[in-house]
Amino acid sequence: MQRTRLNTLVTSVVEQLELLFINPWRRIALSLISILMGFFMGSAIVTTAGQDAVWDVPAAAILFAFIELISRFVYGYRSKSIIKVRFPLWLNTLNLFKIGVTYSLFLEAFKLGS
Repeated sequence: MQRTRLNTLVTSVVEQLELLFINPWRRIALSLISILMGFFMGSAIVTTAGQDAVWDVPAAAILFAFIELISRFVYGYRSKSIIKVRFPLWLNTLNLFKIGVTYSLFLEAFKLGS
């Protein structure tokens, strides 16, 4: 890639964010926020799509594709590296967001089943 101003700016911002979240408590806080935001988004999508019976199947297909693509990307990244290293911050945050969405979908299914 060329060294453009935008590329340099994005690289420096990412490096500063990585330095900011080296602190374990900040990383834990970001992880918790990511899980809760995923839980909220999953519940919001399900309840909004459930209001009108037309959007149930497309919303389920989009959520399924989203969850499977993130899983393939995250766990494919881990298998590419020979040495087991810690996930990058953005990949860990995205995986925890996916876990929150999945948990909210299971919870909504249990609520509908009872």
